[in-house]
Amino acid sequence: MTSDRRRFVQGLGLGALSALAGCASPGDTPKAAAGSASVALPAFDPAQPEAFWRGVRACYPLRTDPVYLNTGGLGPAPQIVLDRAVSTTNELQAHSETGHDRLAGARAVAADFLGAERDELCFVRNATEATSIVAAGLSLRPGEEVIFESHAHPGGSFPWLNQARLRGVVVRIFEPANDSPEENVRRILALVTPRTRVIQVSHITCTNGLVLPVAEIAAIARARGIWFHVDGAQAIGMIPLNLTAIGCDSYAASGHKWLGAPHETGLLYIRRNRWNDVAPTGIGSYSAEVNWLPGDIEYAPGAWRHEYGTRNAGTIEAVAEAMRFQRSIGIERIAARGHEMASFLHKELSRLPGVVVLTPSDPSLRGSMTTFQHPRADAARTFRYLLDRRGLRCRPVTEQGLQGVRVSTHLSNLPDECERVVAGVRDSLRDL
Repeated sequence: MTSDRRRFVQGLGLGALSALAGCASPGDTPKAAAGSASVALPAFDPAQPEAFWRGVRACYPLRTDPVYLNTGGLGPAPQIVLDRAVSTTNELQAHSETGHDRLAGARAVAADFLGAERDELCFVRNATEATSIVAAGLSLRPGEEVIFESHAHPGGSFPWLNQARLRGVVVRIFEPANDSPEENVRRILALVTPRTRVIQVSHITCTNGLVLPVAEIAAIARARGIWFHVDGAQAIGMIPLNLTAIGCDSYAASGHKWLGAPHETGLLYIRRNRWNDVAPTGIGSYSAEVNWLPGDIEYAPGAWRHEYGTRNAGTIEAVAEAMRFQRSIGIERIAARGHEMASFLHKELSRLPGVVVLTPSDPSLRGSMTTFQHPRADAARTFRYLLDRRGLRCRPVTEQGLQGVRVSTHLSNLPDECERVVAGVRDSLRDL
């Protein structure tokens, strides 16, 4: 083991953890229990942390060929989370019941995990749907302005572009600075006019993993009476969150990325004193009441007024299970683990001749994603080379002409896989 490799591995052992409920030891198959997971991992030894992390990895049914490095696109779910979705569905099917009474318990888990109140949360299908609810529900008029960054995911930009087409809303774009939170605040302020009604940013950009200063932006938006919405698809499950402390008006989150929840799961947060500012654009039973037809509807007293119709209680309970799973490991420990692996990649890829790392150099401005450009190959060729010839499943980044490849490092990844990425990119400099 090289000295760099030894420091890399030892640096991943942050703090101490005696055991983890929710996973199996390597080779075991986890089983769902009534409350949370019940099988403990090996004890965490800071001097030899990899035994613990390999136990975490064993919680995932994910295959190892190819090596999966695209949690930023679609995150693998631990077996215990998948089991929760199936077991809840089977229990409900046995009596043909909806399980809507179970949503309150899942909402309580989510509120604790996100630093929010229960009634401020709505279960949705993904962050795209959450942002669409806000964009369509705000009473925006022709000529009023929405500001967001040029690196916004389509799920964060299309809902506003749709309002530009339908209602004549004006979209204004800023290019995010890669090295200065203060500069990003300045660029946003430079676009603010008396017509600005909404500011949206990605908490962490999907392109190069830049962490934007959401609390600072929330403060300037609040001081000017501007709605502040955050696309948190890349943040929930990667870093600790406290939505109350951030101070945003609304926050969109996907469950199927870093949180490791089933596909088609997500959350929408709307701050308590802002519920009535977002008109429900989809409505039905469970989101309102009418005493007698015809009559006036009375919206549900919370953000969950945007939930309507029959829900899939199995996947919603699985979202809560994913949060319990991460909570038992430790959210700070998860963030540190992913960040350390990403920092290793950043350092080693930066050393390769001609390779340009697009992810911020300042560790405080990046999370658990690393995006780089090949000196001679575009995103598609580099991606195909790493997948077909090195067995590494990353993600091409073509947005805004970046022509890079993004590597996500999370709970299902191990340090030797990061070393394989570096070796693969090094080989590509010879082969492409």
